Amino acid sequence: MGSREVLGQAARLASAGLLLQVLFRLITFVLNAFILRFLSKEVVGIVNVRLTLLYSTTLFLAREAFRRACLSWRAQRDWNQTLNLLWLTVPLGVFWSLFLGWVWLQLLEVPDPNVVPYYGTGVVVFGLSAVVELLGEPFWFLAQVHMFVKLKVIAESLSIILRSVITALLVLWLPHLGLYIFSLAQAFINWKEAKLTWSFFKQSFLKQILTEGERYMMTFFNVLNFGDQGVYDIVNNLGSLVARLVFQPIEESFYLFFAKVLEREKDATLQKQEDIAVTAAVVESLLKLALLAGLTITVFGFAYSQLALDIYGGTMLSSGSGPILLRSYCLYVFLLAINGITECFTFAAMSKEEVDRYNFTMLALSSSFLVLSYLLTRWCGSVGFILANCFNMGIRITQSLCFIHRYYQGSPHRPLAGLRLSPVLLGMFAVSGGITYVSEVFFCCDQGWPARLAHIAVGACCLGMTLGTAFLTETKLIHFLKTQLGVFRLPDKTT
Repeated sequence: MGSREVLGQAARLASAGLLLQVLFRLITFVLNAFILRFLSKEVVGIVNVRLTLLYSTTLFLAREAFRRACLSWRAQRDWNQTLNLLWLTVPLGVFWSLFLGWVWLQLLEVPDPNVVPYYGTGVVVFGLSAVVELLGEPFWFLAQVHMFVKLKVIAESLSIILRSVITALLVLWLPHLGLYIFSLAQAFINWKEAKLTWSFFKQSFLKQILTEGERYMMTFFNVLNFGDQGVYDIVNNLGSLVARLVFQPIEESFYLFFAKVLEREKDATLQKQEDIAVTAAVVESLLKLALLAGLTITVFGFAYSQLALDIYGGTMLSSGSGPILLRSYCLYVFLLAINGITECFTFAAMSKEEVDRYNFTMLALSSSFLVLSYLLTRWCGSVGFILANCFNMGIRITQSLCFIHRYYQGSPHRPLAGLRLSPVLLGMFAVSGGITYVSEVFFCCDQGWPARLAHIAVGACCLGMTLGTAFLTETKLIHFLKTQLGVFRLPDKTT
């Protein structure tokens, strides 16, 4: 299969992932707003921080390295050996769920049962549900590698909808059950690949610390109480809404594209030049898209954070540290967007030796991140977590940009040109930021709905002018997006 055909399939997979993320985030957004009216913020904090961390850590440690290694390009693949390797995720999941469950029950602070009842049951069921999910890992791999888009959308959408409906009904009918509600809803070998899997496991373990570092700090060092953890998690989810809706499906799908087109152990000069040209154009366009989206979120998020929190959760979120948390998170999302694209390419193109070398950098970064987040949190509260994440993300972006520059150094392609925007567009961003800031001062957020609507209208006008400027100045990116949208309309014979 040629690189352009793989690009088309990756684009379709990205659109399917985007659809799933929109569905999941929309349902989660409504569900959280509904739950906040019935359950305490302590229960929400325990579920969304501690129990969700148990679940995600178990899955991450058990399967992430296998996914990255087995999705890598192979000219000759023994499917029986690959699937046998993937089945190892199940016993690994059992081990990690038992070990982490013991840590969560015996070593961590147990919440007051009068405030958060049924904590032990929640730990057991969340760990068990992670193991159950791992039973489908080989089938997920087959659907992903063959790009069965419709199957992925239907299966995961039904799972999301069913779990959300069960949670909502239980909250409505039996709010006194606390964690039982979320527990019931949650419940409802090739040697070369094995060596690559071990390299990715070490890298994934360190990346998990960097990705979920603030949750580990909150869980193991009690730097915030359960109520503050709940508020932080809600703001965190709201701030990352666009990042997870747009950037995560793109990162996952185009990692698969790069891994299928590029051969590890070979630099750009030794690969098919058509493939190198296609991947360079894709990297450049994705970087430009991430840069534009990140700047838009940062500029407009600063002026509309307080209004968004007030509409979503009332004064519980819009007063106190909530607005400054969300404003800081908008800057973090900007870095998150760039990092997602650069690491997407870097991890797909690195050789095993390069992955191992990169692990040493990740180890140092993980240690410094944990220390920095602890110190900053003691100094400036929960905002310290976001500042530490920004530092961590900046270092990771620098590492990936250096790799991409070296990778294409011997070729005529310069994909990092995607990080340059036209001066006119940058000026439009600056003007929009100034106008919306003044609008917030005059119209938001304690002067009633007419003033709020005026503030929203000002932002809509500025956003429209900014997007119009981008459409006129970034013609190469617009052409890329139009091309891929055209690909989406082609019949998908693989599904």
